[in-house]
Amino acid sequence: MEKYRAIPQGYMTVGEVAKRMDVTVRTLQHYDKEGLLSPSALSDGGRRLYTDKDIIKLHQILSLKHLGFSLDHIRDRLIPLASPADVAQILSEQAAVIREKIAGLTESLSAIEALKTEVLEMQSVDFKKYADIIINLEMKNDFYWLIKHFDSETLDHIRSRFDRESGLVFLKKFLHFQDEAIRLQESGVPAESQRGIQFAEAYWDLILEFTGGDAAMLSKLLQMGENDELNQEWKQKQDRANVFIEPALGAYFSNLGVNPFQEEVI
Repeated sequence: MEKYRAIPQGYMTVGEVAKRMDVTVRTLQHYDKEGLLSPSALSDGGRRLYTDKDIIKLHQILSLKHLGFSLDHIRDRLIPLASPADVAQILSEQAAVIREKIAGLTESLSAIEALKTEVLEMQSVDFKKYADIIINLEMKNDFYWLIKHFDSETLDHIRSRFDRESGLVFLKKFLHFQDEAIRLQESGVPAESQRGIQFAEAYWDLILEFTGGDAAMLSKLLQMGENDELNQEWKQKQDRANVFIEPALGAYFSNLGVNPFQEEVI
């Protein structure tokens, strides 16, 4: 029992430090093992002994850990902290790391809320659609909500024809045609003019790129365009574009002498 009583003046045992700093003995043992906080001395019996200087260092470790620093980072940066400028520098670095984490978490939270909205609007549980929505949210595709309006066959068709990059490229081209149709209409360009027919030819090529010449997919696109549950802003814009697109396609097909479908085009 003598070794437990022979603690030199000015030293504290690991248990005393743990109680004083509200940490566990195991934590202090771990910090010693990791080279973060070694005791200033050992008793004759091999017990870890700490001083007030060690307490100050432990305060530093716990403060930095609370601020999000990893133990490896603390070990590498703790000893060189000799001036306020040194402390300010590592705090600036950690602030940048935290801001990046906050941005990532904010983005994840937005994606979760967006997916929750889509889930509640869908008529049934469909984890394949959920996965597609998540992928499009990750790609920052603002039109991720379109996915819930496609049936499984159409989504399988899209997955087979487009990857992430080509899918976004196609969407951008479609949006460009949508805007161009509205611009031509508002500029007073006749749909049956040479410019209108050129537009219709390029637009039809885009539709064929999507459908791959599959008439069933064309029919599904027509049904999609007539869906009253579509986002109203999207639907109103497409309706404005159709004022030019429909007669332009009509003139184009008339010149070709063909009629690829009986229903109105999208």
